[in-house]
Formats: sequence, structure tokens, C-alpha cells
Amino acid sequence: MEKNICSSGKQRQDLAALVSDAFFSEILFDAMSDIVFFVKDLGGHYVVVNQTLVRRCGLREKSALLGRKASDVFPSRLAANYAAQDAMVLSGVKELRDQLELHLYPNRSPGWCLTQKIPLRDRQHKIIGMTGISRDLASPDQRHPVYEKIAAAVAHIHQHYAQPIKMADLVKLTGLSVAQLERNFHKIFSLTPRQMMVKIRLDAASAMLGQAELSITDIALACGYQDHSAFSRVFKATVGMTPSEYRDVIIT
Repeated sequence: MEKNICSSGKQRQDLAALVSDAFFSEILFDAMSDIVFFVKDLGGHYVVVNQTLVRRCGLREKSALLGRKASDVFPSRLAANYAAQDAMVLSGVKELRDQLELHLYPNRSPGWCLTQKIPLRDRQHKIIGMTGISRDLASPDQRHPVYEKIAAAVAHIHQHYAQPIKMADLVKLTGLSVAQLERNFHKIFSLTPRQMMVKIRLDAASAMLGQAELSITDIALACGYQDHSAFSRVFKATVGMTPSEYRDVIIT
């Protein structure tokens, strides 16, 4: 009996060690086609990646990505943005939590995701690397009790994104309090109301940027931004490149 207890305890320890190992997580995330997963060392080199990240980098094998940095596989403008994010995380200055991002896949099609990046620490609490996931936005939960109210708010944003939209407008439309609106928005769409506004405006903007005859200022105004600089600031924070740089990528 005592031997069985000791054996069981050893199995639990072995399992705990395996679960805490990033390579175990790699196996799990390999099965998730809608999630990008990675671990980087202090130098920003990939040490663990899942198959989804490999595919979205336009590669076939993990070996082609391991040991490399974002600057080796992404366009320079995107790589610079990712490197800046990584530097903040690795220095312990800031973690990324539910960062709404518009990614460009190898075929140049855009895709929305929510990104998390956090530092990895040893037992002395010293940062030894970082890990991150980017999860594709899921379809809304249409079974939620207040789905129709939140969907009406989203429809309102779609119809009026070229104009200023206030939280008070959405509160009045749905009959919910600000707290209820934000909570249910996140439960149904995995986004805050403000993130949804950004997404809808930048969806429209990214489509317009494919039309070379439209100026950046015209696009900014058409998408509800007061001027070129305000639009460019939000666009770069979300996409990782300026509107002009994005246009160069999708048109060339």
C-alpha cells in the first residue's frame, strides 16, 4: 500500500513537471488552428512554437522558425512593432492582455485576434523569457440572453462608424448600464465596446486602403477619425504599421 502511495506521488510530480514544461503546451496548442502560441528567450528568439504560427509565417516546418527572431520572418514594419512589444514584456514594464490586433497572413488577407504576452520567471522571480498567444476572434455567442441588444449596438456602430459614437448612445439603445453593456459585450463578442468600434472602423479602413485613389486623410474622415494623425496612431497601434505602409503591402 505504501509503495502504491509513493508511486502515485511520483506520478503526480512527473505530471506536474510535464504540464509546467512549455513543450507540453506546444503539443496542446498544435491541435488548435485558431490560436498562435510561442515562447521566446530573452533575445527574442523563438524556442517553442505551435504549428499554426509556422503556417501563418508561410513555413512548413517548426525547424525553419525555431532560433529565429520576428525580424527574420515578418516584414520589417511588423517585426519592429513585435520587437517593441517583446521588449516591454521582457523588461517587466508591461504585459499585453487582450490586445486587439489586425494581422496580415502570408496571402495578405487580414485577420483579427486578441493577443496576450507575459514574461516567464524562474523560481527567484527573475525573467527568463516570455510566452504569448494570439487567438482568432470567435463567432459571437448568439444564445446569450441579451444577444439581440448587443447585436443592435454592433449594428449601430456599423451604420454610424463614420460619425462620433459615444458610450451613452449604446447605453440608450440597449437599455443597459455601462457596466452591463461592457460585461455582456465581452461575453458575447470577446471585445469591449471600444474595441468593437476600432475593429469596425479599421475593417472599413483596410478595405479602403486597397483603393489607391483614396487619400489617407479621406479614409480617416470616412472612418470616423478627426484627422490623419489620429487615424494613423490607432491604425499603427492595432496593425503594427502605418496606413501608408499597410497600403504598400497589400497593393504591391
